[in-house]
Amino acid sequence: MKRTKEPLQLELPSRHSWGGRRMGAGRKRDPKCGVPHRARPVHKAVHPVHATLRAGGEVDSLRTAHVFTLLIRSIKEASHAEFRILHFSVQRDHIHLIVEAHDKASLSRGMRGLSIRLARAINRALARRGPVWKERYHAHALTRPREVRNALLYVLMNHREHGASPAWLDPRSSAAWFDGWRKDVLFEHALRDLDGLARLAGPAPPVQPARTWLAREGWRRCRLIGIDEGPAIIARAGHR
Repeated sequence: MKRTKEPLQLELPSRHSWGGRRMGAGRKRDPKCGVPHRARPVHKAVHPVHATLRAGGEVDSLRTAHVFTLLIRSIKEASHAEFRILHFSVQRDHIHLIVEAHDKASLSRGMRGLSIRLARAINRALARRGPVWKERYHAHALTRPREVRNALLYVLMNHREHGASPAWLDPRSSAAWFDGWRKDVLFEHALRDLDGLARLAGPAPPVQPARTWLAREGWRRCRLIGIDEGPAIIARAGHR
């Protein structure tokens, strides 16, 4: 009887394994990036949102007149039925906004569209090309009246946080269209700081009236805002 030879099996030295999770594997996170790339939480229409866009270091100041003129027009054009910009302030290298959105998808689409509009306006004004924003936008839902008031104060008075302007009211913000100021002698004097701001926006304001209860009237239960108040400190990444 003829024997059948069994196939010879050799033990080969193991190579690096490419499957499964390994310590230190994957794309390394930029330590300078303040907004981690993780799924954003579900957004509720009843909650206004404090959003921040931060420009890269190679982009010149956003507060110069020729840049701001185009920015305010872009902000005005970005609002629609499901996404509304209520307030804003433009600082040297970042923009603060308070917005409302119908749901998570509307917030995402609205902020993406706004980011693109603003980036194109900035590149056009500065005669440059390439990316403008350092990272994706930071967003924080405002769920309580006191939290909304603090965010309003922080956004509208952000120029004091950075020493950007000695004016009481920031001419690079939506302060001229905010109806929650405490009307006093100091306020009437400070209105001169806003000369020319309304002319840049044209006949219609660049911001939309609030529809959520929190942004429309809820925060007023915590009292109106005086122009002698400093910005409330919000110790969250991306808000400075």
